[in-house]
Amino acid sequence: MNILTRYIARAYVKMLSLCLGSFIAIYLVVDFMEKVSRFTRYGASWKHLALFFITKIPEMIIDAAPLAVLMATLLTLGTLSLTSELTAIRSCGVSLFRISLPILVISVLMSLGVLAIGEFVLPKTYAQRTYIQEVLIQKKSPSAFFRQQNIWFREEGTVLRASLFEPARNELKGITLWELQPGTGEPLKRTEADLAILGAKGWMFRDAVVRQFRDGEVSSTQKYRELPVELQLKPADLKTLGKFSDSMSLVELSRYCRKLRASGYDPTRYVTQMHSRISMPFGCAVMAFLGIPFALRGGRSSGIAFGVGLSIGVGFLYVIVNSVIISVGQVGLLPPVVAAWATNFIFFVAGAWLSLTIDN
Repeated sequence: MNILTRYIARAYVKMLSLCLGSFIAIYLVVDFMEKVSRFTRYGASWKHLALFFITKIPEMIIDAAPLAVLMATLLTLGTLSLTSELTAIRSCGVSLFRISLPILVISVLMSLGVLAIGEFVLPKTYAQRTYIQEVLIQKKSPSAFFRQQNIWFREEGTVLRASLFEPARNELKGITLWELQPGTGEPLKRTEADLAILGAKGWMFRDAVVRQFRDGEVSSTQKYRELPVELQLKPADLKTLGKFSDSMSLVELSRYCRKLRASGYDPTRYVTQMHSRISMPFGCAVMAFLGIPFALRGGRSSGIAFGVGLSIGVGFLYVIVNSVIISVGQVGLLPPVVAAWATNFIFFVAGAWLSLTIDN
């Protein structure tokens, strides 16, 4: 049985490596063809282009892993069935569960590996890729950035800090704006506001409190229901922060959600993203569990065309269903945990039902 386990595991790992490598290569080619003309218009060097796509590989691995696992499962078992090896193994009294066990174990290990990449590798490469694209390639100002779960923006004579950016509504929340003395950097004025909205005429602060400073002490305080503020901060500078959760670890994202809740803001969007960061890697195990009965039901007809076509179809269905449910969870129509794990649960139930229809 150890020989059989090693044989199936070796065949599956080879097929999984081939499928994952193929998907990453296709992803790179398509992404390169889509972006290269736009990037070259900015005068980007080939060095920066190469660094951009290299830092995108961890994200590609995470996105392609479930589909690669599904295709590798179908092709491995389909090949064993096509060569009659599966029939020979079963004639020796080996159950389908025992045949499938190495595949399931490897898929779970793959899920844990993808989870580790998303936790320890993706935050660093995402931040590097954003800097390469926005600053080195597109030559944008690096004055807007995210640090310690706050948004900071600096321009001549002013420093702005915000707790949260809502890209869909072009809103900043929890704002503090300092106006500094040129040369000395001493504070001249500090403006605090609960909300800032970008309109046609620029930024409008709501419920603002303005404190004037003289000799380092507050000299006057004024309150405004609405206060127009001249800032060079543009939506393009903040759009890169719209998905900043990818640049944070799960621990940092959890801390940020607690901070938003303590500050009176609704963290549902980011709580859903946090749970989806955990659930998505385990889509690899779910895809293997779903692919096994599909491959075994196909019998000797489960060839390469069947495996490729089915895996692409099921993979796209998984992505579409998951995207819709996550979007519903982000707006608060479903609890974050339910929204994050619902797709995996649906496909797991489908795999369990298919498994019950196979004669062991």
